[in-house]
Amino acid sequence: MGVFVTGVRPRWSDMDAFGHVNHANTVTLLEEARIELLFTEAARHGVKELAEGMVVAKLVVEYLAPIVFTGESVVVEMSVRELKSASLTLDYVVRGSRDENSPVVVRAETLMAPYNVTTARPRRLTEAERDFLAGWRAGGNGA
Repeated sequence: MGVFVTGVRPRWSDMDAFGHVNHANTVTLLEEARIELLFTEAARHGVKELAEGMVVAKLVVEYLAPIVFTGESVVVEMSVRELKSASLTLDYVVRGSRDENSPVVVRAETLMAPYNVTTARPRRLTEAERDFLAGWRAGGNGA
């Protein structure tokens, strides 16, 4: 499968009064992982347009267990589920640690749309963007 894997380190301040990473900060962890794929990894492959404008059109987060601060990174696995001419859906699986047997603590999805910040309008994905994203599609080889 075309799965992009990255580590994201929760911060002590991400915890709430109940001792786990709260919703807003969990969404930020997802964002940090998404930036690694759509901006950093894409640029490494010569695809820089994604970093010029992407917006989240929909976000779904399913909590299976709390994320707790341990000082270690959580592991975020991402793949492209759906790729359309002007949007894509990213699926996320978050594991509580780098241990390969670590349980899944969060599943999430974001519907993303490329966005032209100059015109303040959505835009279509370029062919280069589509090719890059197709490599991370479930069943792809990760470009």
